[in-house]
Amino acid sequence: MSRKIKLIWDFRGPASAKTAEHHEIHLKEYITIKKLPINITGFQIINEMYAIAFMVVTDENMIAVRNTLKPHRGEVYEG
Repeated sequence: MSRKIKLIWDFRGPASAKTAEHHEIHLKEYITIKKLPINITGFQIINEMYAIAFMVVTDENMIAVRNTLKPHRGEVYEG
């Protein structure tokens, strides 16, 4: 079983929630196009000026996805 990595994009400012929500749509499209083995995505509103969008990838796919989509950060996914 390979490790799962949560790739995270940070959005700040008054439009951060809408931007993160919209970014998730593109992450889902990317997963479909690339036929990735995991389809976990989401967005989370941290506060009125900060939100994140994320997708979970396997270790094997992480470098290719990271180099293409340029997330701001990543962490091991425990979910």
